[in-house]
Amino acid sequence: MADLKTKYMGLNLKNPIIVASSGLTGNIENIKKLEANGAGAVVLKSIFEEEIMHEYNSMVKKIDKFSSEYEYFDYFDYKIKQENLEKYIKLISDAKKSISIPVIASINCVSAHEWTYFAKKIEAAGADGIELNLFVLPSDPNRSSAENEKIYFDVVEKIKTEVKIPVALKISHYFSNLAQTIQKLSESGIQGLALFNRFFSPDIDVDEMKVVNSNVLSAQSDQVMPLRWISIMSERVSCDLSATTGIHEGKDVIKMLLVGAKAVQIASTVYKNGPETIQTMLKELESWMDKHNYSNLDQFIGKMSQSKDENGAQYERVQFMRYFGDKESIL
Repeated sequence: MADLKTKYMGLNLKNPIIVASSGLTGNIENIKKLEANGAGAVVLKSIFEEEIMHEYNSMVKKIDKFSSEYEYFDYFDYKIKQENLEKYIKLISDAKKSISIPVIASINCVSAHEWTYFAKKIEAAGADGIELNLFVLPSDPNRSSAENEKIYFDVVEKIKTEVKIPVALKISHYFSNLAQTIQKLSESGIQGLALFNRFFSPDIDVDEMKVVNSNVLSAQSDQVMPLRWISIMSERVSCDLSATTGIHEGKDVIKMLLVGAKAVQIASTVYKNGPETIQTMLKELESWMDKHNYSNLDQFIGKMSQSKDENGAQYERVQFMRYFGDKESIL
């Protein structure tokens, strides 16, 4: 039987399928089902910096008209943070008591605010690692790309001073020099990079005249972005890479491992098909390994990365003339 064990961000996983941070990993009953169906690890539902700050700002607005209560602002700031943190610590603690696979906490953040002290509390609660889910949308014309990127390094630096457990960073592809940024982040002391994040995408309801959600769940076609960039970067980074977004079947797992990912993160396919889909994906991976005479993952991880593929330029070429242009003019 094929050996599916792998190592991601220094953690030993029984197989490369990690259930990504989502509502699926927000309660103990769900987490137990995920382990029972074969998940190699879980990333807990994120604790959101923005939710904490929004709750605090709402409280401030309520008491703003009462100037005599200004002295309590620090108290409310502390109380709100503590209540959110205590709920999250309980989730970590309960998960560690209930399952044997690695439990990775997730902090969804947009700044290097003082809330990063949460990381030490999360470590003390027993989390095996921390994934920083960080996104700074480059939409402010008054802020340079260098200023945007600096936030990522500031957050990593602050977190790394707080904890000894492994830290991974989940990022988007919104960078002016993506290859260099991925490489520099991998050298910042983190143990893993998850490529790439999936965000709220706005759409317009033309009858109601309001902004609504677009596609919440990923499509299988979304995997092309992490596939390309993991292939390009897997031989050029100083930490492990995991693939996320658009991974719905066993063959998708195989593709990501072939280009250099040490693990994959899934969510949408579990929402669509239930936790049992993890078993199906693992069986597909095992069957493919048996067919190609691979006894363990190390024998083929990275075998089709850009540096090893005979036509590696295909990973970099983005023009579509080759397929949709005038063939006679191209030949």
